[in-house]
Amino acid sequence: MTGKVQMRTPRDRVRHAVLFELIALGLVAPLGGLVFGIEVAQFGVVALVSTTLAMLWNYAYNLGFDHALVWLRLPVRKTLALRILHALLFEAGLLLLLVPFIAWYLAVPLGQAFLMDLSLAGFYLVYAFVFNWLYDLAVPLPAAD
Repeated sequence: MTGKVQMRTPRDRVRHAVLFELIALGLVAPLGGLVFGIEVAQFGVVALVSTTLAMLWNYAYNLGFDHALVWLRLPVRKTLALRILHALLFEAGLLLLLVPFIAWYLAVPLGQAFLMDLSLAGFYLVYAFVFNWLYDLAVPLPAAD
C-alpha cells in the first residue's frame, strides 16, 4: 500500500522561485560587472533579464522534474545524487536559454557569451544546490496523508 505523494503547492513553488532569484540577483549583479569588466548598469540588465528567464525556467523545470520523479516512481524527497542531477539539468537548460540573449545584448560572439554564462552557471550550480537544500530544510514538504 502506498501513501499519497506530497508535492509542493503552486504558491510554495512561486515563493521558492522568487526567493531564489532575489537572493541570486543581489549577489550576481554587483559581482558580475566587476568580474567581467562590464559596466554595472549594463550587467544589471543582463542579470535582471537572466533572473526573469531563470524564474520562469525554475518554476517550469522544478514542476516537470517533480512530476518526472513521480512518473518514474522515485522519491520526491531528493537524495544527494538526485540533487546533483537536478542542479546539473537545471543549469544546462538555463544555459541554452541565456547564451543567445547575452551574446545579443552585450554584442559579443556566441563563444564569449557561452564562456560568460558558463562562469555564471558555475556560480549558480553551487548556489542552487545550497539554496534548495536549505529551502527544503526551512520549508519541508507537508506530511503524507
